[in-house]
Amino acid sequence: MTEKSASVHWEGQGKGGQGVISTETGTLNRIPYGFANRFENDRRGTNPEEILGAAHAACFTMAFSFAAEKAGLVISEVDTSASVRLVTQGEGFAIDRIALTLIATGTGIDKAKFQEVAAGAKRDCPLSKALASVPEITLEATLKEETTATGKTGLVP
Repeated sequence: MTEKSASVHWEGQGKGGQGVISTETGTLNRIPYGFANRFENDRRGTNPEEILGAAHAACFTMAFSFAAEKAGLVISEVDTSASVRLVTQGEGFAIDRIALTLIATGTGIDKAKFQEVAAGAKRDCPLSKALASVPEITLEATLKEETTATGKTGLVP
């Protein structure tokens, strides 16, 4: 069992307020966030949606790596991104979609098996389970075939 923590300090009200986010590891240490970071594309800080996206992408990638190893798939690289959509809902806001995009590089992998393992990792990832109330969590999984003869990789058709 493991437990991790983060903290937020906020000053002010509503749009005029500002906060800072910190994590127990110190990776995030008083990183600013506020209305402009979340809704006006101010890139001088962070926002909850991008932190959630990073966490989901990281969790899913690790789940995929373990599932691929268990299934006997030889994967040399994995790149994952997550796009989190925040929409107006009534008087407030809601996250209505998270789109995961996985690009994995491997050798001699059956495409159907790859897709099955990726879908299982999405289903079994602890953050996917925690985010089950999000109406839509999608996964686009692409396999790149690694070729040792030329040293080049290419998308598997």
